[in-house]
Amino acid sequence: MIMIENLSKAFTLHNQGGVRIPVMAGAALRVSPGECLGLTGQSGAGKSTLMRMVYGNYLADGGRILVGDTDVAAADPREIVALRRATLGYVSQFLRVVPRVPTLEVVAEPLLRLGVAGVEARARAADLLARLNIPERLWSLSPTTFSGGEQQRVNIARGFAHPYPALLLDEPTASLDARNREVVLALIEEAKVRGAAILGIFHDEPARARVCDRLVDVTGFTPGLAA
Repeated sequence: MIMIENLSKAFTLHNQGGVRIPVMAGAALRVSPGECLGLTGQSGAGKSTLMRMVYGNYLADGGRILVGDTDVAAADPREIVALRRATLGYVSQFLRVVPRVPTLEVVAEPLLRLGVAGVEARARAADLLARLNIPERLWSLSPTTFSGGEQQRVNIARGFAHPYPALLLDEPTASLDARNREVVLALIEEAKVRGAAILGIFHDEPARARVCDRLVDVTGFTPGLAA
């Protein structure tokens, strides 16, 4: 479902005379349906860079990134938007939403964009918010007013609202208490059972051991760090 072949990336420092810094070369991995693959490696090794390339936030300099039938490395912006809408979900560490939009609508939005009936979309959003222990009295408020932990849980609910065939998870259990951490791990396990291909970064080692089927150390793809 997710396949990376010979992926490379360099950043150009325009404020330093156009110096190019290679950050990834020869990256290759595959994530099958129903599998969770965890990215490991020291800080700065390129875990987040790799995830952002898969999502299309960073352009690759070479290689292929196949998510289903779409090569993200070669896709045009409309193809990327379509991929994100129906196929590729992303739970980042930070919630970015339009201010003043109620929390229930924020979580239901991925379903509404796909044409799911409003009643059904909001019922799914309500179920996830309840599972993640967001009090119902907050659902009509904008999550921009919430605490960091509450915002993270809203972000997780939004990311799991639609049954994406492929999911990117960036530290989904970071800073969560034991109760909510257990809910998130259960959501990941449920996604695997339904066949989602999951690529994630987990610094929470017990969580990583529980949900990841395999690990890939990205240090081997990082110029200057690879052995």
